[in-house]
Amino acid sequence: MNTYKRSIAATGHELVSGAAKDILRAGGNAFDAVVAAGFAGAVAEQTLTSLGGGGFLLARTAATQRPSEEIFFDFFVDTPGRGLGREVDPHFFPVTVDFGGSTQDFNIGLGSVAVPGMLKGLLHVHERLGRMNLGDVLFPAITLAKGHQLNAFQAGFLHLLHPIMTMTETGRRLYEPGGRYMQPHDTLSNPDMADFLTQLIDDKGKSFYSGDIARAIAQDMQDGQGLLTFDDLAGYQVIEREPLRASFRGRTLLTAPPPSAGGSLIALSLALLENMDVPAKWGSAEHLLRTTGLMQEVELLREQGVCTPETLEQYLAEGKIPDSTDRIRLFSRGTTHISIADHEGNVASMTCSNGEGSGYFAPGTGVMLNNMMGEDDLHPEGFHSSPPGDRVASMMSPSLLLRGDEVELVIGSGGSKRIRTAITQVLTQLIDFHREPELAVNSPRLHFDGEALQVEPGFDPDALAALKKRLPVNIWQERSMYFGGVHLVLPGKIGVGDPRRGGSVAVVDV
Repeated sequence: MNTYKRSIAATGHELVSGAAKDILRAGGNAFDAVVAAGFAGAVAEQTLTSLGGGGFLLARTAATQRPSEEIFFDFFVDTPGRGLGREVDPHFFPVTVDFGGSTQDFNIGLGSVAVPGMLKGLLHVHERLGRMNLGDVLFPAITLAKGHQLNAFQAGFLHLLHPIMTMTETGRRLYEPGGRYMQPHDTLSNPDMADFLTQLIDDKGKSFYSGDIARAIAQDMQDGQGLLTFDDLAGYQVIEREPLRASFRGRTLLTAPPPSAGGSLIALSLALLENMDVPAKWGSAEHLLRTTGLMQEVELLREQGVCTPETLEQYLAEGKIPDSTDRIRLFSRGTTHISIADHEGNVASMTCSNGEGSGYFAPGTGVMLNNMMGEDDLHPEGFHSSPPGDRVASMMSPSLLLRGDEVELVIGSGGSKRIRTAITQVLTQLIDFHREPELAVNSPRLHFDGEALQVEPGFDPDALAALKKRLPVNIWQERSMYFGGVHLVLPGKIGVGDPRRGGSVAVVDV
């Protein structure tokens, strides 16, 4: 495996990229850096991720002393209720979020909380693959928690999620001090989180999952009609899986395996593209029609159950659509991604989320827990219908692209149902059309939502006219985080952060 003259991190926030840069500059590897960035993101990107949420991390180690390891770390959320032993009418209610021109209801409250895995996942990855002292890895996040300037991007999210962020006295104290809601460039401090992160250096999460904090959470849940129990927290496990492998144009994509659905759908998209001719020009009518047709076919196959490696293989081999109406449970909207490649050849791709947040903070930690049990697209059979202890499925798809035995690309995205279409569109621009990485990330995107084609501005009007003859087309006025946030790294060369989701890149030259 190659070594490089630089280490690169691409994230959704300049302070998160800065945390990764500090660790890489201090001699940490990609896994120390991604863990440091994950903790920093929980502070600086508090509307998109949290130590009370969940995530996935795809790691590939450098082949120096021994062969490379490829590990998919699954630390997404579980359904709650182990050992509940009582009937509960969950504290679970909708709040309306005004997006300026449209509104949407989200379900929050103690009954919306699933078993969080993010904290245990970050600690597990550090212990498994990191080499720096945990205190050094946590230092950037501790510093940010003591006070950092709120950027305009996060302030905008806070404005949208005001009713969730201020549901409790803890939230109001953090985000509405003195009765004034946080604005861009205000200093946001979370002293409880700073203290909690400092205690993690020795505690390593034991109190949160099986100690005093776990007992306090369980008591709050019992008193407040929540479903999360002490047994849920104590029994939570990070799962190490084999990455899903998919071939495309002489390369290999490593991505999210089941129960995540996103990786399988990206693999399906690439398999279908493999048998299609490459249009002469990106953005042409031919290209847009092909891309739209691909999205429609993948959506149809998803609804018919072609969403696992086994059913995908059957479909491709026999051209049959399995007789199944199982729908994939999709992932929530508030999501962020981190891509890192160090100069030694270690790479890490991590996507994580807190949904929109439940509004509930774990006592004494400054950590808001997730609202994954309140996401309607996660629970097509009805809220609270799944048994306790199930690992919830997701659309998140942190991925690596290999050429031979070398990592060509580290890539991932936030964006719920748009994750797979965003990643696929960027991959095809890079591989089929040989476009520069920055151009591939910044170019306009499409997404078929099942009824209409959602289109970012910037495509050729004649090409769009050809689309309009085939299906309803909604052209947006500006680029939007709706279409994902693809942060990518070409090891040793360049990183690109997607401006749709606050993209930021940090480089450490060796």
